[in-house]
Amino acid sequence: MSTSSDEAGIYTSIPQKKYKGIRRRKWGKWVSEIRVPGTQQRLWLGSYATPEAAAIAHDVAFYCLRGISSPEKLNFPLMLPPGARTGLSPRSVQNAASDAGMAIDAHFSSTNNTNSITANQNEDDNNLYWETSWEGSDQSREGEALSISVEDYL
Repeated sequence: MSTSSDEAGIYTSIPQKKYKGIRRRKWGKWVSEIRVPGTQQRLWLGSYATPEAAAIAHDVAFYCLRGISSPEKLNFPLMLPPGARTGLSPRSVQNAASDAGMAIDAHFSSTNNTNSITANQNEDDNNLYWETSWEGSDQSREGEALSISVEDYL
């Protein structure tokens, strides 16, 4: 939590939620990386405009590398995309995490619409799906996987 004061001596608090596995660069970007279990190797997960995007990337990588045995170690335990699974190669984990983080950044960068992201659990097969809705639009894509890749930006 940071505190600042103005000339009148009034203090204001600006709360800043701390997410696991991310940090802020001095120029304002949020980055995420994770250690590969059993090695000293760090897996770079990307650079993002929002802390939430970096946190989602970390969550996806954490789940893919370690499974869901410790949901309290995730920033957003209900926000795992449907394609996230364990047993992937480090490069595949990196791609999955980057895709999820970029999708969140793309969602938040939309300036014309007020967006909300939630995760719903499908009662039929217990899979989590992304649900995205835009105010002012009657479109809702429930149960649809996000389709964005780091290769789209290379």
